[in-house]
This record gives sequence, structure tokens and C-alpha cells, in this order.
Amino acid sequence: MESTTEDRMKVLLLCVAVAGLIGGLALQFLLDQADLARLCWSAATLPVLAALVVEIIRSLVRGEVGLDVVAALSMSAALLFDEALAATIVAIMYTGGTFLEAFAEGRARREMRDLLSRAPRTATRHRDGGLQEIPVEEVIPGDRLLIRQGDVVPVDGRLEAGSAYLNMAALTGESLPVSIETGAEILSGSTNAGHAFDMVATEAAKDSTYAGIVRLVEQAQRSKAPMSRLADRFSIGFLAITVLIAFAAWWVTGDPIRAVAVLVVATPCPLILAVPVALVAGLSRAAQFGVLIKGAKPLESMARIHTLVLDKTGTLTDGRPQITRIHAEPGFSEAEVLELAASVDQLSKHPMAQALVAAAEARGLALPLPAQTEEVPGEGVAGKLEGKTVFVGGHGFVTARTGNAGSAIAAAEAGSVLVAVGVEKQFAGSILMADPVRADVGEMLAGLRHDGVKRLVLATGDRAAVAERIAGGLGLDAIHAELSPDRKVHVVLEERKLGPVMMVGDGVNDAPALAVADVGVAMGARGAAASAEAADVVLLVDRIDRLRTGLVIAKSARTIALQSVVVGIGLSVLAMLAAGFGYLQPVQGALLQEAIDVATILNALRSLRIAVPAAESAATRPAT
Repeated sequence: MESTTEDRMKVLLLCVAVAGLIGGLALQFLLDQADLARLCWSAATLPVLAALVVEIIRSLVRGEVGLDVVAALSMSAALLFDEALAATIVAIMYTGGTFLEAFAEGRARREMRDLLSRAPRTATRHRDGGLQEIPVEEVIPGDRLLIRQGDVVPVDGRLEAGSAYLNMAALTGESLPVSIETGAEILSGSTNAGHAFDMVATEAAKDSTYAGIVRLVEQAQRSKAPMSRLADRFSIGFLAITVLIAFAAWWVTGDPIRAVAVLVVATPCPLILAVPVALVAGLSRAAQFGVLIKGAKPLESMARIHTLVLDKTGTLTDGRPQITRIHAEPGFSEAEVLELAASVDQLSKHPMAQALVAAAEARGLALPLPAQTEEVPGEGVAGKLEGKTVFVGGHGFVTARTGNAGSAIAAAEAGSVLVAVGVEKQFAGSILMADPVRADVGEMLAGLRHDGVKRLVLATGDRAAVAERIAGGLGLDAIHAELSPDRKVHVVLEERKLGPVMMVGDGVNDAPALAVADVGVAMGARGAAASAEAADVVLLVDRIDRLRTGLVIAKSARTIALQSVVVGIGLSVLAMLAAGFGYLQPVQGALLQEAIDVATILNALRSLRIAVPAAESAATRPAT
């Protein structure tokens, strides 16, 4: 409500200033009433000046000194020395600048507002053989929900049965809907692009993906750009130069109007607003590609990164085990070995079991439901299929129960896992699984070096042999393996001695290191909530190449912001000198400064169209 009142006040003051300008011009040139015209211009300027003085006092209480002081001085001097028309033009410039800034930030945050507005308010729950519409806050884990076509999924959950077709563009930036099957995870905020389906809630609304994203967006909207604060500190020097030039022009010539002209032309209030506009527009642009940056401070920090520290699992690697080889014993085919293993594993929540089921479904294998299943944590699963007992797990687990060791293949490389399969007293075969390096990692790392990142470092809790295998051919500068969370923090702190550090991770164990890095980046699509909370940047799409996208946008937005400051203030200083030498009258100076300010803010809006060719093409590809 407060922001709405402030916006209305900005519009009202702008309307008063414009009406006063038009009314004064009519009195001056149509009715030849010069005195009444000056009175009209003064009356239109005074409310704006009063509001500006109140804002300056508030800023001083907060310990901030901005260039609004110059605007107040110029309006006051113009009124004092009977340059009421110039004072009114400055008033229009000031109120118009604040209005333009509000409009620009509104446009820049359009995607974020859309995200917030899409948050579902109700959910349809199955209860007592019927359906009931309930507030989304009342959904609890275990509730069975109906998701109709076009509905936004209210909470995180899993698909109960059949298949579903989801549009996840609001979460990931992926333009094409994706198809999921029974048991698959569903993220809140996805839109049902296909037929109605039932899902089982796994999280309450406040703990779901969409709610977390909304919280991050709200944090980003409340942030203030550090470059804006830097400009405020610099404004003290700019203010001193302005007063010095104005006083010198008055003292040398004895003409106070020259001092008024200098003060009028030195009113770059909207200019300083161009800095947060450029950075907030950069946040919006990054959000279009699934890179949620929590505020302008981390966006600016991203532009200055010297070292990138990466976790392995879920970052450099996919984080989900995949089949690399299947060995079948005599009497069994590779498809039969996989079908047996996946069928028994359907009821297990173990990541390896879920990976086997997904691989079997991808190959179109029919998976009968097992009976009398028994899972031994850390060892394996046993279950009956068509009356026969099937064992799936470690080689020792299967060998002990079948009494047959088979001719199992050995793990070919560090980081591989062997899944053995047995039927009754027979050893059916083995499945070799590993966590592969993401296909786009090499290209992404090379791109980051091209964009100015000096060091690339791997920091993982995995074994050294696994880390060496994963890092092979990636051209990393350092590899740290077998790290505990506190040792990861130590690695980040050591790297910070060389320059700003960006840390990328996805697990709970990465959260401390993400928090101490200059910029922490969480793989938010499948990563732990703790890492997303500790991070400054969250990749909402499960694509590591979007890291470079965010970096390119951050660098470009910061460059555009700096351009706005350097060019705008440079032109203002030149205009002040021209006014001091008598080449600009107060009214002319006010009009010229208005043009400079509008140009710099329009330049800042270029951040909404930062070109990221690789990311734009990637955004059109379906999710992996």
C-alpha cells in the first residue's frame, strides 16, 4: 500500500509541475500576464521542492547523501533569483525522472511479478470419495490432489499414475513442455499442459519449490544496488564541484544567473536512478533463462569473479547414476537382466534403484510389480516375480543368497558401481553404473575462461581417484578431493586471497561454502533446499551452461550501468562549464539536462535486451 501511495504522489507532483508549466506559458504568451505566469510557475514548483526536501532529510537520517541535493539547490536558486520558469522545468525533470524510474523498474521486473502472480491460491483435494477445494496452505504431505488442464501445480509432489505433460517455463525457462511418467517428481509452479492427473503431495506449500522461488524473488526486489550506494558517496564530490563552478561563475562575472544556470544543468537525479534500473533489468533478463539472482549486489559481484570453485556431484556430473554396461550370464539377455533388476527396484527409493527403473522405462521394458519385497539398507532388495525370488544389490549380497558368484564384470573405473542380479540359485548378470560428466561442461568452462574467469577449481567430498577421472580433459587449475564441509569452506577462503570467488554446488554439504563465497550458486532444480537458501544465485534449470549465461548478463548489466554514470555525469560537467561561461541560460540548461537524464535511463534499459546467443538457443531445447 505504501509503494502505491508513493507512486500516486509521484504522478500527482508530475501533473502539478506540468500543469503549472502549461498554465504559466499560457499566461505569459497568450494573456501577456508575466507576473501571474511567474506566480503560476512558482506555485507549481514549491510542492515538488517541499517533497524533495522531505526526501533529502529522510536520506540524511539514513546516512545517505545523494544528488537530489543539487536538484533542491537549483530549484531554490532559480526561485530566489526570479527564474521561475527554469525552476518549473527542473521540477518537471525531477518528478519525470522519478516517474520514469518507477516505470522502468516495473518493466524490468515484469517476469518477476508474473512469477509471483502465478502462485496458486487453492488446491483440489480428493477426500471421502469426492473433491474439495481448499486453500493451498492446508495441503499436507500425503494428500492426493487433482491437477486439471491449465492448472498450476500448487505444491511439490509425485505423479500417482499414468503420465503427465507439464509446461515448466516459469521455473526453468524451457519453452517446450515435458512428459513425465508414474512416480516422477513434480515441481510446484509447473503448468499442466495435458490431460488432468492425480498427484501425491510430498511437501507443504511453504516448503515447496515455488514458495522458495517466490521468497528469493521477494529478496531480490527488496535489494538495493551497491553501485547506487557508490554513486551516492561519489555524489558528495560531484556536489562540491557543482557548487565550486557555480560560485566561481558568479564571483568572476558578478552575475548570479550564471550560478543558477550551472545548478540547473547539474541536476542529474534520474541519472543516478539509471544505475539500479540497469542492474534490476539485468536481474529480469537473467530470470528469463532460469538464473535467479537474489539481488543487485550478487549480480555486480558476478561481473568481477576471478575464481570458480565447483562441486562434482550434481554440478560437473549429472548427479543421477546411469548405466554404462550390462553383463548377462548364459541363459539371460541384457534386456532380461535390466528388466529383473528394475522390476524389483520399483518400490525402492534408493537413487540407484530409481535410475534402473528410469532406464528400463526409457527402453520400453514392461515392469511387473514384485511381491513380498524386502530391502536390506545399504545391501540390496529381494522380491518375488512370477513366483521366483529375485535379488538385486551388491555382488556380495546377491552371491550370499544365490550361492553363485557368476562371472561378474569388475568396476572398470573409479566411481563406478556394480549392481548384481540373481534369480533363485542363479546369478543372472551385472549392471555397471556411473555418474557421468555433463555433456555441456567442457564447452561451458572454456566459455568462462573466455569471459575472464582466471581459475577453475574442483572441490568435492568424493575420492581422489573419482575426482581425477571426472576432471580429466576439463583443464582445471586445481583439484581438491575427499573434502568435508568445513574443508570446502577452507578451499573457498584460500581462493578468495587471489580474488573474488564463485562457488557452485547442490548439496547440503555445499551450503557453508556457498555462504562464504563472494557469490554462491546453487543448482536449484534438484539440489538441496539448504544450498539454495545459502546461495546468492539459484539455477532453476538443471543446466550448468546457464552459469555462463548469468555471468555474461551480469557483466553486460554492470557495463551498461557504468556507461550511464560515466557518460551522463561527463555530459553534465561539460554542460555546467558551458553554463558557467554564459553559453547556456537556466531554461536552456534545464532542457539540456532533461535530455541527458532521459538518454541515460533509456541506455540503462538496454539490460533488458542483453544478447546471450548460446543461452537463447539452449532455452529452446527440451529439459534433460
